[in-house]
Amino acid sequence: MEYSQGNIGRVFTVRLDQGDDILQELEGLAVSENIKSAMFMMLGAVKEANLVVGPKENIVPPDPQWARIHDAHELIGIGNIFWESETGKPKIHLHSAAGRGESVKAGCLRENSEVFMVVEVFIMEISGISASRIFDQERGFAPVCFSDKS
Repeated sequence: MEYSQGNIGRVFTVRLDQGDDILQELEGLAVSENIKSAMFMMLGAVKEANLVVGPKENIVPPDPQWARIHDAHELIGIGNIFWESETGKPKIHLHSAAGRGESVKAGCLRENSEVFMVVEVFIMEISGISASRIFDQERGFAPVCFSDKS
C-alpha cells in the first residue's frame, strides 16, 4: 500500500448539458483549471456510453469486457482525476452505474459518454500531494503513484 495525505483545495460544481461528452469535458476542465489531483461525484443521465464491466478472464493484464449503452439511462458515478506522466494530460477514472427500467449496468466509463439532458458533477481538488498515473506494463494500466510517500 502507498498513500499520501493532502487537503481539500478548490471545489467545483459543474453542469454538463445534452450532447456533452463527460470524459472530454472533465479532461478539458482539468486542463483549463490546472486540476492535478481530485475526486468527484456525479449524477444525471447518459444517452450513449461505453463501460468496462470487468475482465473477460481473471488474468493480469486484463482483457476488458464491454457493455454499451445506446439509449437514455440514469447515471451515478464516482471518480478521480490524476495526470498521466507519459502523456502529460489528465486521466479521468470514473466508475458508474447506469440504469433504465429494471436493467442496471455498472463499470468503468471509457471512450464516449454522451449526456442525456444533464449531468451534475461535484469536484473536490486534493491539494498538498504530488501524485500522477504511471503506466505499469505488467498490470496493463496506470495506477496512481506518489512522489511524496507518507
